[in-house]
Amino acid sequence: MADQDHTDPPAPPPATPGAASRRGPSRRAVMLVGLPLAALVVISNVGDALAPTLVDTHPAWLIALNARNRNLVLVSNYVDAWTFYGIGVVRLLISDPLFFLLGYWYGDAAVRWMERRTRTWGSILRQFEGWFGKAAYLIIFIAPNNVFCLFAGASGMPVRAFVALNVSGTVFRLWLIRRFGEAFESPIDDLVGWIGDNRAILLVISVGVVILSVALEARGGGSEVSALTHLEDEIGPPAPAPGDAEVDGDAEVDGDVDADADVGADGGGDRDRGDRGRRHDDPEPGGEQPEPSPREPSDRRAD
Repeated sequence: MADQDHTDPPAPPPATPGAASRRGPSRRAVMLVGLPLAALVVISNVGDALAPTLVDTHPAWLIALNARNRNLVLVSNYVDAWTFYGIGVVRLLISDPLFFLLGYWYGDAAVRWMERRTRTWGSILRQFEGWFGKAAYLIIFIAPNNVFCLFAGASGMPVRAFVALNVSGTVFRLWLIRRFGEAFESPIDDLVGWIGDNRAILLVISVGVVILSVALEARGGGSEVSALTHLEDEIGPPAPAPGDAEVDGDAEVDGDVDADADVGADGGGDRDRGDRGRRHDDPEPGGEQPEPSPREPSDRRAD
């Protein structure tokens, strides 16, 4: 019968652990990452433009705006240790988890986006990615820059490991710069003094360089700020959550099984109705037999 022929579809496999956490971010979440990164780009450009003015007058402001290695070296002997490490750690770390999130959300699409945005380095980013796959933890400790933080997220590095390596590596980097500044205190002081003596012309040059670089970026296909404020359009769809493909495939299989079961049930019902019709036409045992119909005469005679 139809009920006996029907087989229950197999139960779907359990969801992959952490699959829900790898689902694509909301538009609001992407904006909460992109807008701070865009603001940091603007702040960094301001720091680069005003560096000749701030290096000896407001050194803490300079590393708060842009904590490049050269700025950290120049101000290392002009701020106390608490200011140097406090501002340096916060400024260097503030963008790292944001790039990690982009890599975590978008996977290889984020890497391709980074290649397009950094045309100078784009051709060798894939080679960097290969190196990163072989020594990811060491690279995050030594050079936790934006690119490698994005690689860490795209590769699925555990968050705790990323945070521990990033923070400890940043503190170690600042310690090395501080020791370097102490070892070369005299030449660094001479360089800062020369910058102060030529502040006006250096300020004009630094502002002009920043404006020119922003203009070239805009002419070459969009500025970095514009790209960061439109991340969804720039990067594309987020990376699929682990296990999503398998779940979709199982759903299709379940649908096929249900369809086959329905067809089988309908076919069984038709067979039952046909059997009942045949049983209705058959004579009952012991009942009257239907009289045979008279044989029609043949048009041909037997020879």
